[in-house]
Amino acid sequence: MVACIDIGGTSIKVGVLDENGKIYFKDSLEVHKELEKFIETIVNWVEKIKQDFKITGLAISSPGAVDKKTGFIGGSSAIPCIHGPNWKKILSEKCNLKVSIDNDANCAALAEVFNGSAKNIKDMMFLVCGTGIGGAIVHDGKIHSGKHLHGGEFGYMLMEENDGKFKTFSQVGSTMAMVRKIKKFYDDDSWTGKKIFDAAENGNEICKEAIDRFYLNLAKGIFNLQYIYDPELILLGGAISERKDFIDKINEKLDYLINEVEDAKIRPIIKTCTHKKDANLIGALANFLEEYAR
Repeated sequence: MVACIDIGGTSIKVGVLDENGKIYFKDSLEVHKELEKFIETIVNWVEKIKQDFKITGLAISSPGAVDKKTGFIGGSSAIPCIHGPNWKKILSEKCNLKVSIDNDANCAALAEVFNGSAKNIKDMMFLVCGTGIGGAIVHDGKIHSGKHLHGGEFGYMLMEENDGKFKTFSQVGSTMAMVRKIKKFYDDDSWTGKKIFDAAENGNEICKEAIDRFYLNLAKGIFNLQYIYDPELILLGGAISERKDFIDKINEKLDYLINEVEDAKIRPIIKTCTHKKDANLIGALANFLEEYAR
């Protein structure tokens, strides 16, 4: 059994998984901003579950620019204290276990390759649409992290330019980009993605237009990614991907782009993820098994 941890901005999801990805136990822990308390919370949980399960390792999914080899987390996140310490060294010593760690988007992608929508796929891109745009690149079945550990940071891709001001994929193609547009139009902070879709279904033309632009911008980014890497599959995640018409709407926009762009006839194959809320736990396990071999 492997103890798996998914570090999030508001909570730490934890679970005990076997080597096939079956989850035997799940819980959540409080996020502490102080480093010592943060470490203590994880260590105490690991020691507690050791009483009920034969734990052979600790697998971590974390935000930030994670160096999976050294155990350091670069970049920034909503939890400043995780940036700086060597997590593999600290937790292996305190828990007396083998420890693995990788970026959360990378873990979500690995979960799909391990036993999800991308099983048996060698070259894949994973795109998460939510507050911003994030993702991961899978090459020959393994995560491609890149020279600066920014492989899969699709959200920084430049998409538009207006009066000398550039906008990124996250700024125009994320769910939050659509929400910001409607909030600004109505000068009302109560708008959410769900409220926008509900309003559109009730005939609100402004919301219909915002949704249409959202799908077009998302399709433009996907179109670009296909020609950058030419993957077998592009998987889409994020809460909005659970909408029943999500894939159909993006495919409609991809049809439009392919017809409009001369000589660009390679159609991206897109699917939604199999794993939802448990993706990072399962991906952390997959990363652990890859590092330490089954």
